Amino acid sequence: MFDKQSSDLSIIDPEIFGIIQKERTRQEDGLELIASENYASPAVMQAQGSILTNKYAEGLPNKRYYGGCEFVDQGEILAIERVTKLFNAKFSNVQPHSGSQANMGAYFAMLEVGDSILGMSLAEGGHLTHGSPVNFSGKLFKFSSYGLNPQTERLDYDMIRDQAKALRPKLIVAGASAYAREINFKIFRDIADEIGALFMVDMAHIAGLVAAGVHNSPIPYAHVTTSTTHKTLRGPRGGIILTNEEDLFKKLNSNIFPGIQGGPLEHVIAAKAVAFKEALEPSFVTYQKQVIANSKALAVALINNGIELVTGGTDNHLVLVKTDSVGLSGKDAEKALEHAGITCNKNMIPQDKRSPFITSGVRLGTPAITTRGLKEEHMKLLADWIKDALVNHTNEEALKKIKSSVLELCRTFPVYK
Repeated sequence: MFDKQSSDLSIIDPEIFGIIQKERTRQEDGLELIASENYASPAVMQAQGSILTNKYAEGLPNKRYYGGCEFVDQGEILAIERVTKLFNAKFSNVQPHSGSQANMGAYFAMLEVGDSILGMSLAEGGHLTHGSPVNFSGKLFKFSSYGLNPQTERLDYDMIRDQAKALRPKLIVAGASAYAREINFKIFRDIADEIGALFMVDMAHIAGLVAAGVHNSPIPYAHVTTSTTHKTLRGPRGGIILTNEEDLFKKLNSNIFPGIQGGPLEHVIAAKAVAFKEALEPSFVTYQKQVIANSKALAVALINNGIELVTGGTDNHLVLVKTDSVGLSGKDAEKALEHAGITCNKNMIPQDKRSPFITSGVRLGTPAITTRGLKEEHMKLLADWIKDALVNHTNEEALKKIKSSVLELCRTFPVYK
């Protein structure tokens, strides 16, 4: 039996408690511009840290391999009902532990190992699970990659159509982790239909924008749509799969469990349900509109400061900076900004001649800073700090001065009051 002290982490495990407190301070005292990160609400975190952690529930609601699942069934059913309403889909599976697991389950449901897939190049904005040779996707399936038009740095649907006709893949994958423009899912589906291919969308980055109706939805066009539940959706770290195809849905379910996963994480699924409820509120639409407004304002301010961006702007939650425009590699730019209290990630840009470990760009996103309350008027200030940090990347005193200003702004707009 647990004693009274067992509920106090600071006593039971002061080392881990200390690490958590340091991470809390880092999140509160710096500006988070990693486009794939956000801050979950206290309610989401309360659900994830709940007693549901203790329950095994292999199978689906009302079809479990374990007893005692009455209440976790209720939670998972709520998550399913809310996410299907949120995205106007007919069917959903909320069990994937991550976006990568959602993608793996989707591939196995639609294809045989060794089948051909056409996905977006990681080097030009795609994701590891869209065919990278170091990832399971590139090891188990025969991937070919489409990139961007070298002149416009945008998706060129005519080029993609020609490539699809030449390669005749069994599946076409759309979706990106570093693409700042809106994606036309209807054209992708038209291309897939022309060659008799299936069409899948990984909307992990833009799911919150789609839910709020500020980016077009893939649901009416994709045979399968996958996503994470964090990023712009602002939930716990996890994945989901959506479809309107009933026969395909049965295959998706069986390929998540028992195909690639064991017992679902019912505490995380409860947290997903909370996030979906939050995303169904009118305030979530207001938030997502602000995410895009901030992203556009940041893009304009950076350009006005002489910093070049891939595609020259943005339609969504992120911008991709060409760090050569300030004489730095992406790696050096990331380091300078971190010293100034601004967190981002180095990122390859189209036609990048540097390695993925160095890169010629950094990716900046506005979901997290929008969650903490920043608006357009703060983007000019942020763009000035970014420029000053990059120009003075070897000047520790200058970087400390910027970090002090960043801290002052963060204290004015705390994440968790």
